[in-house]
Amino acid sequence: MNPLKRQILLITVIAAAIMELIDTSIVNVALNYMSGNLGATLEDTSWVITSYAIANVIIIPMTSFLASNLGRRNYYIGSIILFTLCSFLCGNATGIWELVAFRFLQGLGGGALLSVSATVVFELFPKEKQATASALFGIGVFIGPTIGPTLGGYITENYSWPWIFYINIPIGIATAVSCLFLLYEPAIKQKLQKIDWVGIGLLIIGIGSLQVVLERGKTDDWFAAGYIIFLSVTAAISLTAFIIWELSIPNPVVNLRILKFRSLSISAVLTFITGMGLYTSIYLTPVVAQRLLGFTPTQSGLLLLPGSIIAVLALVLTGKLLQKGVSPALIVLVGFLCFIYFNWSMSRINLESTSATISLNLIFRAIGMALLTVPLGALAVSSLQAKDIPQGTALNNMMRQLGGSFGISIINTYVARRVASHRMDLITHITPDNPIFIDRLKAYTQMFQQYGITVLDAKQKAIQLVEKVVVKQSSFSSYLDAFFLIGLFFAIVLPLLLFVARRDKTKPVVIPSSDH
Repeated sequence: MNPLKRQILLITVIAAAIMELIDTSIVNVALNYMSGNLGATLEDTSWVITSYAIANVIIIPMTSFLASNLGRRNYYIGSIILFTLCSFLCGNATGIWELVAFRFLQGLGGGALLSVSATVVFELFPKEKQATASALFGIGVFIGPTIGPTLGGYITENYSWPWIFYINIPIGIATAVSCLFLLYEPAIKQKLQKIDWVGIGLLIIGIGSLQVVLERGKTDDWFAAGYIIFLSVTAAISLTAFIIWELSIPNPVVNLRILKFRSLSISAVLTFITGMGLYTSIYLTPVVAQRLLGFTPTQSGLLLLPGSIIAVLALVLTGKLLQKGVSPALIVLVGFLCFIYFNWSMSRINLESTSATISLNLIFRAIGMALLTVPLGALAVSSLQAKDIPQGTALNNMMRQLGGSFGISIINTYVARRVASHRMDLITHITPDNPIFIDRLKAYTQMFQQYGITVLDAKQKAIQLVEKVVVKQSSFSSYLDAFFLIGLFFAIVLPLLLFVARRDKTKPVVIPSSDH
């Protein structure tokens, strides 16, 4: 393949991956608009996000199996077409459940755009430049979820919510046509396998049930809802059976045996935590900025801009450091420390914090993510044989997506409980013998009296205003606690780096040359 075609194919598959990742978060800011337009409750509309996440996590670990049996070129192009077609159908949906169904199908198509794209990017570079390949793909992994909410907010505010789906159509058509002419089958082809229907069924039931529990548990008060209990038990049984089954048959749909490689298994855990950090920070920061600090959607989006620019540079730098032989474990350590610092700093902001303060904190987050994305991706496949790389990549990508789902679910529950705790703490200080409270109440009362309100009504409104202040401060403090908790998760897994500092004594990975 000549250099020009190689570059076009590289841009194509990275664009496809970015498109898929943007769609994981672009819908979040448009739920209110969809709810009103389609005449659905906000709770029902949130299934637009849930259905996509379920389909994504189900299909990602199966992509290697499907690509082997259907042909990677056919599967990838077919997935792009499915994703693009469903984007059009989502934009034209006339009912909420019609939209949910099309989002599920869109998620099935999107799974290949992430995993297969990563494999193709690795193949386009010789072995000595694998770190550069990982850096380039890492840019897409980082940028996609980061710009999704900002892009979704801009489109929804200035146009209408269907356009968050329509923008995929020209990109989808362009990537499908490009792949039709440029995408090749891998040099090493695996033999067609007998379809593992049992494994596929257990995976769909287990992961599907788990995702519903994670996405809907907080909304329905977890185990107070009967269907959450049922799906939790179903997920536990199905996933246990799935693991046992996959380890006992010769041609599993997901080859769990490759987790015996220490580099992949530890990388999967670290990637899970990284996914938590990536998605929860994108979720928490706009909420705090808009709901509590009073920033507009545009201002919230601009908070991420400096960090995003620096992250791209950091990703390229990380690739060069890896090429020069710098230990991936050392780079991951620095990345984790940056992310721990980001969460610690965010846990210490106040209601008077400026956009400059938050942007500076987000720069540390961006650098941390950049330093984690590249070496973790390379570390995951570093000890695998070429034929196992697609499966290892798929498993690692699944762990990132699951980390995001677990992280947001944990954070939502944690925030709700901390709000109640902080509110109780604040209320204990609202007493007649607290001079600070008495002075604040008098100030509020006098403020309302200046508008011609009677003393009695002014005092009543002052009490209501105190209540609003308590609610706002309770919410704010709980979100700061959430940032601290995520930072704690990063700190807890740091000792795992001691185990990857010593490389596996296994055959190093051999990436097929891209001279096809």
